[in-house]
Amino acid sequence: MSSLRRVSRFFSLVKFSHTIFALPFALLGFFLATLDRGVLSLVKLLLVLGCMVFARSAAMAFNRYLDRHIDRRNPRTAVREIPAGAISATAARNFVLLNCGLFLACAGLLNPLCLALAPVALAVVLGYSYTKRFTYLCHFVLGLGLALAPVGAYLAVTATWAVLPVLYGTVVLLWVAGFDIIYALQDEEFDRREELYSIPVQLGTVGALRLGRVLHLLCAAILVYALYLQHQLYPEFGWLTAVGGGLFLSLLAYQHSLVRPGDLSRVNLAFFTTNGVASVAFGLISILDIYV
Repeated sequence: MSSLRRVSRFFSLVKFSHTIFALPFALLGFFLATLDRGVLSLVKLLLVLGCMVFARSAAMAFNRYLDRHIDRRNPRTAVREIPAGAISATAARNFVLLNCGLFLACAGLLNPLCLALAPVALAVVLGYSYTKRFTYLCHFVLGLGLALAPVGAYLAVTATWAVLPVLYGTVVLLWVAGFDIIYALQDEEFDRREELYSIPVQLGTVGALRLGRVLHLLCAAILVYALYLQHQLYPEFGWLTAVGGGLFLSLLAYQHSLVRPGDLSRVNLAFFTTNGVASVAFGLISILDIYV
């Protein structure tokens, strides 16, 4: 039981369930690549999943490790595993190194291009944790880290670049940056006192919510174009993908109805539940559309 409890603490440390945000887009990038190559490799699929899980686990654990002293001073985050003493800083650091090594190993088994780009990907996803110390654009760096998922999954199969995975990566970047700005509203006053950088600190609550809406409008426009281009390039996709895209955009709009100035009580519903459902619904419906 003690071993299971220890494992569960590490799952909680990295919020393993949140891997679901970008994972469906990574799978979509992977299946687009299999359509181009005409063959489905289960080994490559497992390696892509490994890259996703290990890179995100390294990034999240590093964020918790680096921010442990800040988290201790913030009432909202003081209960996290490291400041609460459930996981030691040394154990968290070793967990980061382990996941970085496993990510590099999976990338190396995919193809030489993925191995060459793997350190760049790690630099982005780990470097995000430093950004709120010097730039209010930190939300966009987080978005960029998750935006690598569909692009990287496509490269894993083809070792070549294509427009459609990059468009989906841009969708993820704008989507994640927008909802991370909403999530950061919870810490606006704390970040201001600690002289940390964020969009809410820079623009205030009203300005941050407006920017979040603008980013999600841009996200919606690019998603619509990506779906149009996908229909032109891949006749395998039919009406189900349009349904998935419509559901994603509907939930994108819905989350903005949950949060307003003076009422942040439903931020977690907007951030976790709504975005998780939106991503899974769009990704899985689109993949299912290939085989229906």
